[in-house]
Amino acid sequence: MKHKGELTSTVVVTNRINEKKGERTKRDFRGGEALILGSIIPIALVIVWEILSRIGVFPAYQLPAPTTILETIRGMAQDGSLWNHIGITTFRVFLGFVFGTIAAIILGSLVGFYKRAEQLFDPMIQAFRSIPSLAWVPLFILWMGIGEPSKVTMIAVGVFFPVYLNLVSGITGVDRKLIEVGKMYGLNTFQLIKRVILPAALPSFLVGLRSGLGLGWMFVVAAELMGASKGLGYLLVLGQNTLSPETIIASIILFAIIGKLSDWILKLVEKRALRWQDSLVQS
Repeated sequence: MKHKGELTSTVVVTNRINEKKGERTKRDFRGGEALILGSIIPIALVIVWEILSRIGVFPAYQLPAPTTILETIRGMAQDGSLWNHIGITTFRVFLGFVFGTIAAIILGSLVGFYKRAEQLFDPMIQAFRSIPSLAWVPLFILWMGIGEPSKVTMIAVGVFFPVYLNLVSGITGVDRKLIEVGKMYGLNTFQLIKRVILPAALPSFLVGLRSGLGLGWMFVVAAELMGASKGLGYLLVLGQNTLSPETIIASIILFAIIGKLSDWILKLVEKRALRWQDSLVQS
């Protein structure tokens, strides 16, 4: 009997391992399929763009061929300037993202949890949110000069608003029935926040992080107009001043690639953090 029980346990463990391998294989297949489907339109557009540029539909002084742009990127990579530009821009966005997110968490939590705080702070924050990004540029230059503090602050402003709005929306949108159930089980205020309110607000907060990061990449262009001598935004200005459309488009493409990679990383974090959700769309 003991030997038979050991065999049964071994079979159960083996079946579970095989099931996990099967699930992992399915996830890998779905991930590869999504990557292929997502690449079809960009590749098709690049091919059409190359053909039309080669036959002269698009003038080279307005829209160079993709191969010309790739050659420009390769040249900057070889002389080392590309990595300096990418590195400083990414560093600025990262710092601005961190500072903007911290400020949004502090104010968003305060406004979300306390009605008085909402009445006190929210009208002013909503008014500031309506100010165009470029309107901040001369003010930050006046206050902080053209150094790194003004650029990072500019990016932090862009990150702050979507994170703040989504966090407040997530906190205020928590189902009050869940809070009542938590009180029935004897949870105190801290336990309610930790076990009920924060998990319920987490999806909105993570969406806010992704939106904030996207705006951070947009605001870094305005930030690097503040007398920058390095960065992808500086390359845009350099291409404009030297009448080099290949440099401008190369900078835009690099923004798109790096922005997509950073959003992909946050999306992975979001999926792992929300594994407990019963999602309608199967991943």
